[in-house]
Amino acid sequence: MSQAILIAMWSGPRNISTAMMRSFGSRADCAVSDEPFYGAFLRDSREPHPMAEEIIADMDCDWNSVTAKSSGPIPDRKTVWYQKHMPHHMVGPINITHFPQHRHAFLIRAPERVVSSYRNKNELRYPEMLGFAKLRSYFEMEADRTGNAPPVVDSDDILRNPAGVLEKLCEALGIAWDTAMLSWAKGPYPEDGIWGAHWYDKVNASTGFGASPGPLPRLDDYFGILADACREDYEALKRYALCA
Repeated sequence: MSQAILIAMWSGPRNISTAMMRSFGSRADCAVSDEPFYGAFLRDSREPHPMAEEIIADMDCDWNSVTAKSSGPIPDRKTVWYQKHMPHHMVGPINITHFPQHRHAFLIRAPERVVSSYRNKNELRYPEMLGFAKLRSYFEMEADRTGNAPPVVDSDDILRNPAGVLEKLCEALGIAWDTAMLSWAKGPYPEDGIWGAHWYDKVNASTGFGASPGPLPRLDDYFGILADACREDYEALKRYALCA
């Protein structure tokens, strides 16, 4: 039997993270999970996110239970399990060190693009809502644990050359490259969290990765300050980004 491979992809919001979940879910060997700690985060933080009460009611909100399930048997007898996670959701007793058996990777995006996208979907009150600092912290924790920098991919690089960057990511994760990762069917998926009704309109209308990105958006003073607050952490991770 093939070795079971658990992949934790850590990302901030509005960062093609759902498109990446679609990409891995297009593999015949891969199961996917959509932000399994989101309910626990909303319950404990009381952040006023869209659909918060519905999400809490719909999900397992026990940190230890979710951790056990995320480290257990892979669903549907698959051999690879791609788990979409967000470090800024990890406000409880669990962190990246509780997943030593996972292969960890990190998805980043220019702060200007994240801020521009996020403010259209939810009130953006402070930079920690975008997760850059915690993403960097988790990267450093994993690098310290293993003695090697875990793989980092930048969404702009993926959109410019999906096949080239994803092939490099697969190599870094120790799985075979599969061209099926370049396309998927339109619409919502059973694996999506119920919050997809609010957040996933663009990816649900897609059949593959979007066009190569244009210039960075221009932000007014308040949103520019938020983006600037995230820049150092983004650039620290960007130095490790895989190139095709």
